[in-house]
Amino acid sequence: MYLSDDIDHDKISKMTLSQLRKLCKELRGCILRTTLKNGGHLSSNLGTVELTVALHSVFDVNGGDKIIWDVGHQSYAHKLLTGRYSRFDTLRSKDGISGFSRPEESPSDVFISGHSSTSVSAAYGISEAMRLRGENGAVAAVVGDGALTGGMVYEALNNAGKTASNLTLVLNDNAMSISKNKGALARYLAHIRSTKKYYRAKEHVKSALSAIPVVGKPLEEMITDAKRLLKKTLYDSSNLFENLGFTYIGPVNGHDLEDLIEALSAAKYVKRPCIVHVFTQKGKGFKPAEENPGKYHAIGKDGEAVEYNSDSFFSPRTYSEVFGQELVRIGKKDKRVCAITAAMKYAVGLNYFKDFFPERFYDTGIAEQHSVTFAAGLSTGGMLPVFAVYSTFLQRGFDQIIHDCAIEKTHITLAIDRAGFVGEDGETHQGIFDVPMLRSVPNTTIFAPASFEELRSCLKRAVYETDSIAAVRYPKGSEPLYIEEKYKAAMSPARDYYYSGKKSGVVAVTYGRISLNCVKACEKSGADFIRLVKINPILNETIDIIGKYSRAVVFEESSKSGGIGEGIASKLMEAGYETRVEIVAVDNEFVPAASVEEQFEMYGLSENKMTERLLKKR
Repeated sequence: MYLSDDIDHDKISKMTLSQLRKLCKELRGCILRTTLKNGGHLSSNLGTVELTVALHSVFDVNGGDKIIWDVGHQSYAHKLLTGRYSRFDTLRSKDGISGFSRPEESPSDVFISGHSSTSVSAAYGISEAMRLRGENGAVAAVVGDGALTGGMVYEALNNAGKTASNLTLVLNDNAMSISKNKGALARYLAHIRSTKKYYRAKEHVKSALSAIPVVGKPLEEMITDAKRLLKKTLYDSSNLFENLGFTYIGPVNGHDLEDLIEALSAAKYVKRPCIVHVFTQKGKGFKPAEENPGKYHAIGKDGEAVEYNSDSFFSPRTYSEVFGQELVRIGKKDKRVCAITAAMKYAVGLNYFKDFFPERFYDTGIAEQHSVTFAAGLSTGGMLPVFAVYSTFLQRGFDQIIHDCAIEKTHITLAIDRAGFVGEDGETHQGIFDVPMLRSVPNTTIFAPASFEELRSCLKRAVYETDSIAAVRYPKGSEPLYIEEKYKAAMSPARDYYYSGKKSGVVAVTYGRISLNCVKACEKSGADFIRLVKINPILNETIDIIGKYSRAVVFEESSKSGGIGEGIASKLMEAGYETRVEIVAVDNEFVPAASVEEQFEMYGLSENKMTERLLKKR
């Protein structure tokens, strides 16, 4: 048994290859057991076990070195090697270990990472700060090949490559070939170039040539030119990184510990920007995940694989599937309708659209900013683009929403998936900022359906009844499986709002998924009920209804600041109403990992908490 809370660089660096392989086996077993029980990202973490062990063998995170993980959902082994083994069974649970890198959790998690393509920028900044402060230590950033579809990576590569930073970028390539080498000689040279001895010899030769009077410098330049010509002949595209100023090492087998340690040691020895290109297999060591890494990319609790592609087109189980299937129906009738995803076609339900209309389907890669402006371009050209994206990832396209869409009233539809609480993924993934973000943008309409059927209706309205930005926001998962008869009217599809007035002195206002909790709380407390469907712009008609009450309580599965509640309060005041408005929402904080039900309870949005609030005399 090698895995424990006190395992560190000193212990790992002194292990034999046989011991390191046993450590990898223990890591895989622990990750597999915990993830099958708690849920989480499985394939990517199983694929980076040897890479993580090699990194911790070469880079000493307790001695000044830094390891940064892009996205962070591949950092489970890193967490186990940095003092969190005994608490790893709390992964992705309330007050437990985060599923992503989180500096508050451990100083070994250098930089928070929940969104893709950020690690190179962060690592370069950290490396420069260390250099400017005169600190020793090297910085390694692990970035997946998928993250290279995000433009921010190239901005960072362009900025960092021709500097003196002691920065190692590990390109974890588990799907896409970046550099295709030709023949046995190329493979041999790649292996030679992946050793520390190569770089030591290179330095010695350069020093010796420079010391030779008269002919030394020309001879050195001639050898350099010959080397460049040979590399250009043997390598198709590896010089992309070299042209940006990085030393390229690889390709390296990402499951061969000896080769990994040698390559990473060479990169650290170079003490300048360096790329180590590593090939890994997603799901390594767990056959179901090896055979279907996409299906096992993320799994639910108790080992339920997240299967995004439903077998039946006619039996949707999630809001994402309902959206995707309805868009197909719309697309069949209108050839102007196009669908865009940022590398998440299954997750957002656009696999259906791709199957029916591949010529009108666009996967832009992890590039939300580009996706928004690309949608604006399609719209300008006469099409009806629909960009389906998680709420948390839409944040990355905020400037494009304003500059490229809203100013000119360019008509695009944003299908905002995972709106509201998303549960165990933690702070970086909660969909609580899309409402305040979009409410601040002129010429923007927002719909918040509370059922599958209402989603279908809102999607059609967004595509056809608006002339600028239209957003339809809906949560992760399914609609309520059972609605009691007495609540069905309140939850039936409505156009702009549903109102149930009994001339009480208190009215509850809400929208979206939590509407069923709210209408039940209203029955228990005797309060009246308004469920908004079009939540922005706020309708004067609903303001006039709310203005008749002495007290209004607005329940939002969103951020309070800039939300619908604040908008209602402002409009009531402007209209001269004296209604006292209370807002129950996430108030100036980030939502931690927990189950959605626990999050409802934490933020006053469960049925019981809503009832208590409505009954409370204030």
